[in-house]
Amino acid sequence: MAKDTKKNLRNKIIYSVFVRNHGKSGTFKDVEDDLKRIKELGTDIVWFMPIHPIGEKNRKGSLGSPYAIKDYRGVNSEYGTLEDFKRLIDKIHSLDMLCMIDVVYNHTSPDSWLVDNHPEYFYKKLDGKMGNKVGDWTDIVDLDYNNKDLWSYQIETLRYWASIGVDGFRCDVAPLVPLDFWLSARQAVAQVNPDHIWLSETVHPHFLLEMRKNGFVGLSDSEIYQAFDMTYDYDVNVEYTGYFNKNNSLRDYISKVKMQEAMYPDNYVKLRFLENHDQPRAKKLIPDEETLKIWTGFLYFQKGTTLIYAGQEALDDKCPSLFDTDKIQWNNINDEYIELMKKLAGLKRRQIVAEGFYTLDCLADSVVYGAYEHENSRLVGIFNLEKKKGNIEVPLSDGVYINIIDNSPVSIVNGEHELVNKPVILEIVL
Repeated sequence: MAKDTKKNLRNKIIYSVFVRNHGKSGTFKDVEDDLKRIKELGTDIVWFMPIHPIGEKNRKGSLGSPYAIKDYRGVNSEYGTLEDFKRLIDKIHSLDMLCMIDVVYNHTSPDSWLVDNHPEYFYKKLDGKMGNKVGDWTDIVDLDYNNKDLWSYQIETLRYWASIGVDGFRCDVAPLVPLDFWLSARQAVAQVNPDHIWLSETVHPHFLLEMRKNGFVGLSDSEIYQAFDMTYDYDVNVEYTGYFNKNNSLRDYISKVKMQEAMYPDNYVKLRFLENHDQPRAKKLIPDEETLKIWTGFLYFQKGTTLIYAGQEALDDKCPSLFDTDKIQWNNINDEYIELMKKLAGLKRRQIVAEGFYTLDCLADSVVYGAYEHENSRLVGIFNLEKKKGNIEVPLSDGVYINIIDNSPVSIVNGEHELVNKPVILEIVL
């Protein structure tokens, strides 16, 4: 685990932006004009999916994937200029938020600046040609980190972005890049900004094992935590999506989440999400809005940093294309849902969420019960994720408590709680 990772990252909310699809014109200016609203959701960090020029060779779709980068040190002219981006960073900072950008260091586009100027930096197949290790990634070629000159170039690039005000990096498929590189990069960037934030997109266990089987780098979450502050919770994602696909139970999913508490160091931070740009929209997985509100309550309550993926707050059920213009559908804004997110964001700020001893359980196979304990306080969450009716036994003393989300009374009688179709969070003084 990165020894200087701060536990208060668990209090943070990250808002993900895909500039192309965010606003009417698909520019940095669109995002700049929307920052106040994004801030009001409770956002602490604005994460931009790749902002760099996109390759044209083997391009997917009409505009190409932002993860097929042509020049790590440039900005996509379709979004605006470097000066436009710097102004956007300044505006983010003026609203007391931080700016994070995507770093895609496993590969570049086949027509990238590095391909043209440093072909020796690239992985070669048995036939001596550039290629990639993951078959369906046909619009990219992989880099070869056996070449230490590549390390110098990549690290200097990171230092450059940190020097112009970028506060953090979300690193795409970081487990496919050697750990020693990331350790060196973290140390070098700390010389520019000692508080720089590192988020790793870790990978599903089956993908990790497939890479290792074929003789490639495949870092586990435990390894990645040595260089990164936060990791995706893809180590439990198969069970998360499996629950909605009826492949496993809710208890199976919660049991995997519980294991993280003993697997990782005391200051571990997970990125918690209901959706992201590689996953189905939450509204698609959970079309019933009442149920979605309960899941949203659980999302914010979970131990870790909360991710709001671009347009999630608009209850958009369509996962946008990475390869074409595919605008967020902003016409389904639900004021009640927005207010819930804002209220939950306030609860996320509490010290107990960062410092408290966290426990989680699944009651009667359908209700999630979680608790934080710190000093003389306990924060309890009860999430009726399947909207069951009746009473359920909970480990609380009899009495009347207050649901601090909406100030409604919650009665515990004979050790039982009457289930309701909304998230319940209680603050208890011990």
